[in-house]
Amino acid sequence: MNYVVFDLEWNQCPYGKHREVKSLPFEIIEIGAVKLNTEREIVDQFHRVIRPAVYPTLHYRTKEIVHMDKATLQSGMPFKEAVREFLTWCGPDSLFCTWGTIDLVELQRNMKYYRCLNLLKGPLHYYDVQKLFAISYETMKSRRSLEYGIDYLHLEKDLDFHRALSDAMYTAQIFQTIDMAVVLAYDSIDVYQNPKLKKDEIHAVYNGYTKFISREFTAKEEAMADREVAATHCCLCGKNSRKKIRWFSVNSKNYYCVSMCPTHGYMKGKIRMKRTDEGNVYVVKTIKVSSEMEAAEIRHKRDLLREKRRKKRHE
Repeated sequence: MNYVVFDLEWNQCPYGKHREVKSLPFEIIEIGAVKLNTEREIVDQFHRVIRPAVYPTLHYRTKEIVHMDKATLQSGMPFKEAVREFLTWCGPDSLFCTWGTIDLVELQRNMKYYRCLNLLKGPLHYYDVQKLFAISYETMKSRRSLEYGIDYLHLEKDLDFHRALSDAMYTAQIFQTIDMAVVLAYDSIDVYQNPKLKKDEIHAVYNGYTKFISREFTAKEEAMADREVAATHCCLCGKNSRKKIRWFSVNSKNYYCVSMCPTHGYMKGKIRMKRTDEGNVYVVKTIKVSSEMEAAEIRHKRDLLREKRRKKRHE
Protein backbone atom coordinates (compact mmCIF):
# COMPACT_ATOMS: atom_id res chain seq x y z
CA MET A 1 0.00 0.00 0.00
CA ASN A 2 1.23 3.50 -0.92
CA TYR A 3 0.07 7.05 -0.18
CA VAL A 4 -0.31 9.31 -3.21
CA VAL A 5 -0.24 12.98 -2.24
CA PHE A 6 -1.45 15.02 -5.19
CA ASP A 7 -2.30 18.58 -6.10
CA LEU A 8 -4.05 20.15 -9.10
CA GLU A 9 -3.95 23.54 -10.73
CA TRP A 10 -6.88 24.60 -12.88
CA ASN A 11 -8.18 27.38 -15.08
CA GLN A 12 -11.65 28.88 -15.32
CA CYS A 13 -13.59 30.75 -17.99
CA PRO A 14 -11.78 34.06 -18.61
CA TYR A 15 -14.96 35.71 -19.93
CA GLY A 16 -17.14 35.40 -16.82
CA LYS A 17 -19.54 32.83 -15.38
CA HIS A 18 -22.22 33.55 -17.99
CA ARG A 19 -19.97 31.99 -20.66
CA GLU A 20 -18.56 29.07 -18.66
CA VAL A 21 -19.33 25.43 -19.43
CA LYS A 22 -21.64 24.53 -16.55
CA SER A 23 -20.47 20.92 -16.37
CA LEU A 24 -16.82 22.04 -16.20
CA PRO A 25 -16.38 25.31 -14.27
CA PHE A 26 -12.70 24.49 -13.60
CA GLU A 27 -10.44 22.88 -16.20
CA ILE A 28 -7.35 21.09 -14.85
CA ILE A 29 -4.09 22.33 -16.37
CA GLU A 30 -1.53 20.60 -14.12
CA ILE A 31 -1.23 17.44 -12.02
CA GLY A 32 1.56 17.02 -9.49
CA ALA A 33 1.99 14.12 -7.09
CA VAL A 34 4.44 12.36 -4.80
CA LYS A 35 4.25 8.73 -3.72
CA LEU A 36 5.02 7.65 -0.14
CA ASN A 37 5.57 4.09 1.06
CA THR A 38 4.04 2.58 4.20
CA GLU A 39 6.72 4.32 6.29
CA ARG A 40 5.67 7.61 4.66
CA GLU A 41 9.01 7.99 2.90
CA ILE A 42 8.86 9.74 -0.51
CA VAL A 43 9.75 7.16 -3.16
CA ASP A 44 8.55 8.70 -6.46
CA GLN A 45 7.00 11.76 -8.06
CA PHE A 46 4.71 12.56 -10.98
CA HIS A 47 4.15 15.75 -12.97
CA ARG A 48 2.16 16.57 -16.10
CA VAL A 49 1.12 19.87 -17.67
CA ILE A 50 -2.25 19.62 -19.46
CA ARG A 51 -3.08 21.60 -22.58
CA PRO A 52 -6.46 23.29 -22.00
CA ALA A 53 -9.19 22.55 -24.54
CA VAL A 54 -12.27 24.12 -22.96
CA TYR A 55 -10.70 27.40 -21.73
CA PRO A 56 -7.53 27.84 -23.83
CA THR A 57 -7.04 31.41 -22.55
CA LEU A 58 -5.95 31.73 -18.93
CA HIS A 59 -8.18 33.64 -16.52
CA TYR A 60 -6.31 36.64 -15.09
CA ARG A 61 -6.43 35.13 -11.58
CA THR A 62 -4.95 31.88 -12.85
CA LYS A 63 -2.10 33.86 -14.46
CA GLU A 64 -1.44 35.65 -11.17
CA ILE A 65 -1.44 32.48 -9.08
CA VAL A 66 0.06 29.74 -11.24
CA HIS A 67 2.82 31.62 -13.12
CA MET A 68 2.77 29.36 -16.17
CA ASP A 69 3.62 30.86 -19.54
CA LYS A 70 1.62 30.19 -22.70
CA ALA A 71 4.36 28.12 -24.35
CA THR A 72 4.55 25.73 -21.37
CA LEU A 73 0.78 25.38 -21.30
CA GLN A 74 0.47 24.69 -25.04
CA SER A 75 3.22 22.05 -24.84
CA GLY A 76 1.09 20.05 -22.40
CA MET A 77 -0.76 16.82 -23.16
CA PRO A 78 -4.52 16.17 -23.45
CA PHE A 79 -6.32 15.59 -20.15
CA LYS A 80 -7.46 12.01 -20.88
CA GLU A 81 -3.90 10.95 -21.67
CA ALA A 82 -2.52 12.68 -18.56
CA VAL A 83 -5.10 11.24 -16.17
CA ARG A 84 -4.61 7.72 -17.52
CA GLU A 85 -0.86 8.04 -16.94
CA PHE A 86 -1.49 9.44 -13.46
CA LEU A 87 -3.81 6.64 -12.36
CA THR A 88 -1.48 4.00 -13.82
CA TRP A 89 1.43 5.58 -11.91
CA CYS A 90 -0.67 5.60 -8.71
CA GLY A 91 -1.37 1.87 -8.94
CA PRO A 92 -4.39 -0.02 -7.59
CA ASP A 93 -3.35 -0.10 -3.92
CA SER A 94 -2.74 3.63 -3.28
CA LEU A 95 -4.60 5.93 -0.90
CA PHE A 96 -5.03 9.54 -2.00
CA CYS A 97 -3.98 12.45 0.22
CA THR A 98 -4.84 16.08 -0.56
CA TRP A 99 -4.79 19.50 1.08
CA GLY A 100 -8.52 20.07 1.52
CA THR A 101 -11.48 18.48 -0.22
CA ILE A 102 -11.60 20.25 -3.59
CA ASP A 103 -8.92 18.50 -5.65
CA LEU A 104 -10.61 15.08 -5.63
CA VAL A 105 -13.93 16.64 -6.67
CA GLU A 106 -12.38 18.55 -9.57
CA LEU A 107 -10.37 15.53 -10.71
CA GLN A 108 -13.56 13.47 -10.95
CA ARG A 109 -15.56 16.31 -12.51
CA ASN A 110 -12.94 16.66 -15.26
CA MET A 111 -12.92 12.88 -15.75
CA LYS A 112 -16.71 12.89 -16.02
CA TYR A 113 -16.59 15.67 -18.61
CA TYR A 114 -14.10 13.67 -20.68
CA ARG A 115 -16.11 10.45 -20.17
CA CYS A 116 -13.42 8.50 -18.35
CA LEU A 117 -14.79 8.52 -14.79
CA ASN A 118 -15.03 4.73 -14.99
CA LEU A 119 -11.25 4.68 -14.40
CA LEU A 120 -11.76 5.77 -10.78
CA LYS A 121 -14.47 4.01 -8.81
CA GLY A 122 -16.06 5.99 -5.95
CA PRO A 123 -16.97 6.90 -3.26
CA LEU A 124 -13.32 7.41 -2.36
CA HIS A 125 -11.72 7.05 1.07
CA TYR A 126 -8.79 9.45 1.35
CA TYR A 127 -6.81 11.59 3.81
CA ASP A 128 -7.49 15.31 3.99
CA VAL A 129 -4.14 16.59 5.24
CA GLN A 130 -5.59 20.05 5.89
CA LYS A 131 -8.08 18.48 8.34
CA LEU A 132 -5.40 16.24 9.89
CA PHE A 133 -3.20 19.31 10.43
CA ALA A 134 -6.09 21.09 12.17
CA ILE A 135 -6.80 18.12 14.45
CA SER A 136 -3.13 17.64 15.30
CA TYR A 137 -1.99 21.23 15.83
CA GLU A 138 -4.96 23.57 16.27
CA THR A 139 -8.70 22.90 16.53
CA MET A 140 -10.74 20.40 14.57
CA LYS A 141 -12.76 23.17 12.91
CA SER A 142 -9.87 25.36 11.75
CA ARG A 143 -8.81 25.19 8.10
CA ARG A 144 -5.52 26.82 7.16
CA SER A 145 -3.64 27.48 3.95
CA LEU A 146 -0.84 25.18 2.88
CA GLU A 147 1.75 27.93 3.33
CA TYR A 148 0.47 28.55 6.87
CA GLY A 149 1.03 24.87 7.67
CA ILE A 150 4.58 24.97 6.33
CA ASP A 151 5.34 28.12 8.36
CA TYR A 152 3.71 26.69 11.50
CA LEU A 153 5.94 23.61 11.35
CA HIS A 154 9.03 25.67 10.42
CA LEU A 155 9.61 23.63 7.26
CA GLU A 156 11.80 24.96 4.47
CA LYS A 157 10.09 26.96 1.72
CA ASP A 158 12.48 26.17 -1.11
CA LEU A 159 9.82 25.60 -3.80
CA ASP A 160 7.28 27.96 -5.37
CA PHE A 161 3.74 27.66 -4.05
CA HIS A 162 0.78 27.25 -6.44
CA ARG A 163 2.48 24.80 -8.76
CA ALA A 164 1.08 21.29 -8.60
CA LEU A 165 4.24 19.32 -7.85
CA SER A 166 5.54 21.87 -5.33
CA ASP A 167 2.26 21.94 -3.43
CA ALA A 168 2.07 18.14 -3.47
CA MET A 169 5.59 18.03 -2.01
CA TYR A 170 4.69 20.52 0.73
CA THR A 171 1.50 18.59 1.55
CA ALA A 172 3.52 15.36 1.78
CA GLN A 173 5.99 16.98 4.19
CA ILE A 174 3.14 18.04 6.49
CA PHE A 175 1.54 14.60 6.18
CA GLN A 176 4.81 13.05 7.37
CA THR A 177 4.55 14.99 10.65
CA ILE A 178 1.01 13.83 11.56
CA ASP A 179 0.81 11.11 14.21
CA MET A 180 -0.27 7.87 12.56
CA ALA A 181 -2.97 7.32 15.20
CA VAL A 182 -4.61 10.58 14.05
CA VAL A 183 -4.27 9.62 10.39
CA LEU A 184 -5.96 6.26 10.92
CA ALA A 185 -8.70 7.72 13.13
CA TYR A 186 -9.76 10.48 10.76
CA ASP A 187 -9.95 9.31 7.17
CA SER A 188 -12.29 11.24 4.85
CA ILE A 189 -14.85 10.11 2.30
CA ASP A 190 -15.31 11.86 -1.03
CA VAL A 191 -18.83 11.36 -2.38
CA TYR A 192 -18.72 13.05 -5.77
CA GLN A 193 -19.58 9.52 -6.90
CA ASN A 194 -22.27 9.11 -4.27
CA PRO A 195 -24.05 5.85 -3.31
CA LYS A 196 -26.81 4.95 -5.77
CA LEU A 197 -28.51 2.05 -3.97
CA LYS A 198 -29.44 1.31 -0.36
CA LYS A 199 -26.86 -1.48 -0.17
CA ASP A 200 -24.16 1.06 -1.07
CA GLU A 201 -24.99 3.52 1.71
CA ILE A 202 -22.04 4.37 3.96
CA HIS A 203 -21.92 4.10 7.76
CA ALA A 204 -18.60 5.31 9.19
CA VAL A 205 -17.58 5.50 12.87
CA TYR A 206 -14.97 8.00 14.07
CA ASN A 207 -13.67 9.23 17.42
CA GLY A 208 -16.68 11.01 18.92
CA TYR A 209 -18.94 11.05 15.87
CA THR A 210 -20.49 8.94 13.13
CA LYS A 211 -21.17 9.70 9.48
CA PHE A 212 -23.94 8.31 7.27
CA ILE A 213 -24.07 8.89 3.50
CA SER A 214 -27.35 7.95 1.89
CA ARG A 215 -28.41 6.77 -1.54
CA GLU A 216 -30.05 9.24 -3.92
CA PHE A 217 -33.57 10.60 -3.55
CA THR A 218 -35.63 12.65 -5.99
CA ALA A 219 -36.29 15.42 -3.43
CA LYS A 220 -35.26 16.47 0.08
CA GLU A 221 -38.77 15.71 1.39
CA GLU A 222 -38.40 12.11 0.23
CA ALA A 223 -34.97 11.95 1.89
CA MET A 224 -36.24 13.24 5.24
CA ALA A 225 -39.08 10.70 5.19
CA ASP A 226 -36.57 7.83 5.02
CA ARG A 227 -36.22 5.96 8.34
CA GLU A 228 -32.45 5.59 8.13
CA VAL A 229 -31.97 9.26 7.31
CA ALA A 230 -34.15 10.38 10.23
CA ALA A 231 -32.71 7.90 12.75
CA THR A 232 -30.52 9.16 15.60
CA HIS A 233 -28.26 6.37 16.82
CA CYS A 234 -25.74 7.08 19.56
CA CYS A 235 -22.32 7.62 17.98
CA LEU A 236 -20.63 5.75 20.86
CA CYS A 237 -22.78 2.66 21.50
CA GLY A 238 -24.90 2.55 18.34
CA LYS A 239 -28.19 2.28 20.19
CA ASN A 240 -31.18 4.39 19.22
CA SER A 241 -31.21 7.70 21.10
CA ARG A 242 -34.51 9.45 21.79
CA LYS A 243 -35.06 12.76 20.01
CA LYS A 244 -35.35 15.78 22.31
CA ILE A 245 -35.48 18.23 19.38
CA ARG A 246 -36.79 16.76 16.14
CA TRP A 247 -35.13 17.48 12.82
CA PHE A 248 -35.71 21.07 11.68
CA SER A 249 -34.30 22.97 8.72
CA VAL A 250 -32.23 26.12 9.13
CA ASN A 251 -32.19 26.66 5.35
CA SER A 252 -32.77 24.51 2.30
CA LYS A 253 -29.55 22.55 2.86
CA ASN A 254 -29.00 22.01 6.59
CA TYR A 255 -31.09 20.24 9.23
CA TYR A 256 -30.39 19.83 12.96
CA CYS A 257 -31.72 17.74 15.84
CA VAL A 258 -30.82 16.82 19.43
CA SER A 259 -31.28 13.36 20.93
CA MET A 260 -30.48 11.69 24.24
CA CYS A 261 -28.70 8.38 24.75
CA PRO A 262 -29.50 6.89 28.19
CA THR A 263 -25.84 5.90 28.58
CA HIS A 264 -23.85 8.65 26.85
CA GLY A 265 -26.05 11.73 27.11
CA TYR A 266 -26.76 14.40 24.52
CA MET A 267 -26.18 13.81 20.81
CA LYS A 268 -26.23 16.52 18.13
CA GLY A 269 -27.39 15.55 14.66
CA LYS A 270 -26.68 17.47 11.47
CA ILE A 271 -27.92 16.65 7.97
CA ARG A 272 -26.49 18.30 4.87
CA MET A 273 -28.46 17.96 1.67
CA LYS A 274 -26.17 17.43 -1.31
CA ARG A 275 -27.34 17.77 -4.91
CA THR A 276 -25.99 15.65 -7.76
CA ASP A 277 -25.15 17.02 -11.19
CA GLU A 278 -28.37 15.36 -12.41
CA GLY A 279 -30.58 17.14 -9.85
CA ASN A 280 -31.20 14.35 -7.32
CA VAL A 281 -30.31 14.72 -3.64
CA TYR A 282 -28.45 12.62 -1.10
CA VAL A 283 -27.78 13.09 2.59
CA VAL A 284 -24.59 13.40 4.62
CA LYS A 285 -25.58 12.96 8.27
CA THR A 286 -23.28 13.31 11.27
CA ILE A 287 -24.13 12.43 14.88
CA LYS A 288 -21.77 13.88 17.50
CA VAL A 289 -21.41 13.82 21.27
CA SER A 290 -22.92 17.07 22.56
CA SER A 291 -23.68 18.91 25.80
CA GLU A 292 -26.67 20.39 27.58
CA MET A 293 -25.44 23.89 26.70
CA GLU A 294 -25.17 23.07 22.99
CA ALA A 295 -28.62 21.44 23.10
CA ALA A 296 -30.02 24.65 24.59
CA GLU A 297 -28.41 26.69 21.81
CA ILE A 298 -29.97 24.48 19.15
CA ARG A 299 -33.37 24.72 20.89
CA HIS A 300 -33.05 28.50 20.91
CA LYS A 301 -32.18 28.48 17.20
CA ARG A 302 -35.25 26.34 16.47
CA ASP A 303 -37.53 28.61 18.52
CA LEU A 304 -36.26 31.73 16.75
CA LEU A 305 -36.93 30.12 13.37
CA ARG A 306 -40.44 29.12 14.45
CA GLU A 307 -41.20 32.66 15.60
CA LYS A 308 -39.80 34.15 12.40
CA ARG A 309 -41.91 31.83 10.26
CA ARG A 310 -45.00 32.49 12.40
CA LYS A 311 -44.64 36.24 11.89
CA LYS A 312 -44.11 35.78 8.17
CA ARG A 313 -47.32 33.71 7.90
CA HIS A 314 -49.22 36.31 9.92
CA GLU A 315 -48.01 39.12 7.66
